[in-house]
Amino acid sequence: MIRFFLFTSLILIPALAQTSPGRTPAPTGSWKTLDGSAPLVIARGGFSGIFPDSSEFAVDIATTSTITDVALFCDLQITKDGFGICQPDLRLDNTTNIALVYPDKDATRNVNGKDLRGWFAVDFTSNELFNNVTLVQNVLSRPSLFDGSMPIQSLDDIMGRKSVTILWVNVEHDLFYAQQMHSPVTFIQKIVMYSPIDVISSPEIGFLKAMQGKVNKAKTTFIFRVLGADEVEPTTKQTYGSILKNLASIKAYASGILVPKEYIYPVSADKYLQPATTLVADAHKVGLLVYASGFANDIPASYNYSYDPTSEYDQFINNGDFAVDGFLTDFPPTAAEAISCFPGATNSSKPSQGQALIISHNGASGVYPGSSDLAYEQAINDGADIIDCSVQMSQDGITFCLDSADLSGATTAMPTFMSRSTTIPEIQENSGIFSFDLTWSEIQTLKPQLTSPFGTEGGLPRNPINKNAGKFVTLADFLELAKTKAVSGVLINIQNAAYLASNKGLGIVEAVSKALSNATFDQQSTQQVLIQSDDTSVLSAFKNVPTYKRVLAITKEITDAPWQSVEEVKKNADAVVVNRPSLFPVSNGFLLANTSVVNEMQAANISVYVSVLRNEYIALAFDYFADPMVELATYIAGYGLDGVVTDYPSTASKYLRSPCVDLNNNVAILPAQPGSLVSIIEGAEPPAGAPAQALEVADIVDPPLPPVADRSALSPPAPAPDGDKSDGVTNVASVAVSLVSILLISLMPLMH
Repeated sequence: MIRFFLFTSLILIPALAQTSPGRTPAPTGSWKTLDGSAPLVIARGGFSGIFPDSSEFAVDIATTSTITDVALFCDLQITKDGFGICQPDLRLDNTTNIALVYPDKDATRNVNGKDLRGWFAVDFTSNELFNNVTLVQNVLSRPSLFDGSMPIQSLDDIMGRKSVTILWVNVEHDLFYAQQMHSPVTFIQKIVMYSPIDVISSPEIGFLKAMQGKVNKAKTTFIFRVLGADEVEPTTKQTYGSILKNLASIKAYASGILVPKEYIYPVSADKYLQPATTLVADAHKVGLLVYASGFANDIPASYNYSYDPTSEYDQFINNGDFAVDGFLTDFPPTAAEAISCFPGATNSSKPSQGQALIISHNGASGVYPGSSDLAYEQAINDGADIIDCSVQMSQDGITFCLDSADLSGATTAMPTFMSRSTTIPEIQENSGIFSFDLTWSEIQTLKPQLTSPFGTEGGLPRNPINKNAGKFVTLADFLELAKTKAVSGVLINIQNAAYLASNKGLGIVEAVSKALSNATFDQQSTQQVLIQSDDTSVLSAFKNVPTYKRVLAITKEITDAPWQSVEEVKKNADAVVVNRPSLFPVSNGFLLANTSVVNEMQAANISVYVSVLRNEYIALAFDYFADPMVELATYIAGYGLDGVVTDYPSTASKYLRSPCVDLNNNVAILPAQPGSLVSIIEGAEPPAGAPAQALEVADIVDPPLPPVADRSALSPPAPAPDGDKSDGVTNVASVAVSLVSILLISLMPLMH
């Protein structure tokens, strides 16, 4: 049963969605829209990015979850007995369970000259649909939890919902319905006699012309919906592209146009943004409104946006030349954020004091290869407070920045140094090519490599044009950059110290301490210095420099931090960095609850940072609405974290500079409430994952660091194969297996 009655929904919605009581619309008069008013958010089928299209949840949460006014977009379909329903297509088999309910009632029908097969709304009575058929989500990457829980809604149902204040009805197939002896013109004419429709759109000129004089134009706006440039408009038999060449002619039957966003900003085949067309400016000159369609947070449009959906909206309204008059979107809260929270946002100003720290993760590693000079420069320009260096060492003792000692993934080492691949269980399970087995001169022959934790081929690759951009950065150069650019601070992450000391004769702790001293970071307090490690003995080595802040990396997934463990942490560190599931356990993409870790640590005056935040929608729980801004709001405004570690500092900086970071603001982006979204459907909660454990004292305390071994007494590394053909084949095969292992390990973040 659905826990959903009207009054119940009005209680649940504020907890679920990013709404704010007493919200105020975005300011008008300063926008480059046709009339200077703020762009309109148009919710396609309601909040169809999360809930089944045009369902009760989708409609109510869309219209109450945004910080601007929202128009509800209903795609009108007509049943066999003349009822109007809201569904995105003539055929219902993609958005309902009708094929299971009526397996033998599919049909083939001719629609605008093309034969289509499926379960058409016009072949079923309203009783058959309303009483037996339920809605499903039609995009596989979206939650299926709500499938089968809600019935199809009639247009009357939608119009009767108090949450709907602006109604937009789209009539896609007037000619088809006329052939089935139904008249959308007559249907709408009857509807508006007792309830007005604010906007009526259609891709058929004949329908729009037939509607002239049938409704009160003072109350209803007509919009011409433009389809693909090469598609043929049924009435005139002209392509839509050719019709747009005479914009003035559209004024005879419509006040504006609704166009796919690519008509305004084309995107190349390799997913890069092209210069804007003149369509918006040309349409505004002749007095036509311009609405853009095709917006969805989980359908990445261009690498230019770095997977931040608010950046795409911003491109259409804050480009300096024009603003579209509205967006047709599957995720209305995000469109509203872009309008109200980030108008004309730039990265020139820093967040105010006292807010959460923005800590880079290998620099701006979502934009450039991690730990490259360009990644660090980008992170600084994007507003990072703290730039980070995970210190690695070469065979000859040079310290440099890279996420891992294994060069296989983040550099081009694999083709050149395949024969140097080894397995070191103390560091990682899979084999790799390790920095301490190569000299610095050998490492310098390589290039950094931009990688994605979500795959490349068929996944979500990061900006390919930057794949091998930039160069490696020594620790000394990193510290000099931080001083020159006057960043707020640096984070030095020390890994594998015990192994390097005892097995390679490399003193990474001593090398880091010397580098910091040489750069005089131990003699000043203007710039913060954070020393991070998962080894408490490493942190203890820096306790004599009082200006350094020690950060314990807790790699274990935990749900609780008992006081004994917290006291042990406090002996060794001033802060902890934890993974995201340690704060909000996730199952099947839903947040289940919040843990007590933040409260327990902060009660002991231990700062809490979370790692790693990423923009890609696949990294986000459904509760965040495929919007990284909502995740940031949840961690920072909702749970008061002291810092966020992110691949995309620009996104965190953009959020922290916006007026919507303040929960007392009427246009605040409110935090997600873990467990609320999944609890809507009684009995439909996803199974909980394996229970995480409490943080134990044994997880914290490490043995003292071993002395740095005499390198001359260590066994030399195994010689490279002599080139024998059979040995070469064996080596390539073993490296291929290791590459598969590396790939599998790299995909593990998807589970979190």
